[in-house]
Amino acid sequence: MQNVKVIIWGLGAMGSGMAKMLLKKKGVEIVGAIDIGAKLGKSMYELVGVERGNRADVIVGTPEEVIKERCADVCLCVTDSFTRNAFDKFKFVLEKKINVISSAEQMAFPQAQEPELAKQIDELAKANGVSILGTGINPGLIMDLLVVVMTGCCESIDHVVSRRVNSLSPFGPTVMEEQGIGLGVDEFKKRVEDGTMAGHVGFHESINMIAEAIGWNVDKVTQSMDPIVTDVDRKAPYGFAKAGDVAGVAMKGYGYIDGEVKIEMDHPQQIEPEQVGVNTGDYVIIKGTPDINMVNSPEVPGGIGTIAMVVNMIPQIINAKAGLQTMISLPVPRAIMGDMRDRIDPECKIVK
Repeated sequence: MQNVKVIIWGLGAMGSGMAKMLLKKKGVEIVGAIDIGAKLGKSMYELVGVERGNRADVIVGTPEEVIKERCADVCLCVTDSFTRNAFDKFKFVLEKKINVISSAEQMAFPQAQEPELAKQIDELAKANGVSILGTGINPGLIMDLLVVVMTGCCESIDHVVSRRVNSLSPFGPTVMEEQGIGLGVDEFKKRVEDGTMAGHVGFHESINMIAEAIGWNVDKVTQSMDPIVTDVDRKAPYGFAKAGDVAGVAMKGYGYIDGEVKIEMDHPQQIEPEQVGVNTGDYVIIKGTPDINMVNSPEVPGGIGTIAMVVNMIPQIINAKAGLQTMISLPVPRAIMGDMRDRIDPECKIVK
């Protein structure tokens, strides 16, 4: 069997990390890389800081230069947070009959906020005989799929709290901008009021994924957003906040079922939390029969977690039936310690 062939669209912090991870794996090869600006025309190996060795070079190009029909088994789209912003990219790839895994947070469950686009994406994928998935550490695993898995040992569920206290430090400039890192408090509040502060993207998706999985119907989702103000200077690889400015966002989300809050999201995230004595962690608290109180501390690191989730789901999306998939419609994620080709269903057609 030929190696699994992968294209990476976006060589920022996450895309570069995915390239490095793939280059350590057996049975898979990167056959294309896409980016913009100064990265165009450069070697992917140079950009990600890995020796090329005897591998064929991969020159960063435009979508039109890199993506040809059936030239790869999967394209990892690592460019956007919002389904609407990434839609044209997905359409371009799907119409070339290539599977897609996206790190866009809304794509974890696009039915929640973009039902019409989700329908179009599903139809595009089915028409071209391929599949598309959105995943990452959160949404994608910690605040939704992990909750769903833990409900599997429950006879009944009354209330769910999903809490993630995490560090933003591994993420790139886009995330720093979305979280308001380095803003003054007044500017942060202004952006919250006028709707231009993204904060964490994914509460709607996580809440609806959990509800869909266990059979609840969501009436509405609300959320709140408050600045985490630092009293010391904090510097991360892609962000800086001086004392008195915003170093993160404390967000909460609420999912209403039959008029009652039954799913709660609690997600304070900031750069360099350890610098001010904040312990990170992931928590699943379920009130039901039986009660569940799962604690993982410190947190699963968001950077490597997102990178690994996208890479580790490659076999599942290649094996999946055509259409829009989610983390509750596919086999659970797992590390790939052997040859990736061994994970591919022999009846699936991979690029020859």
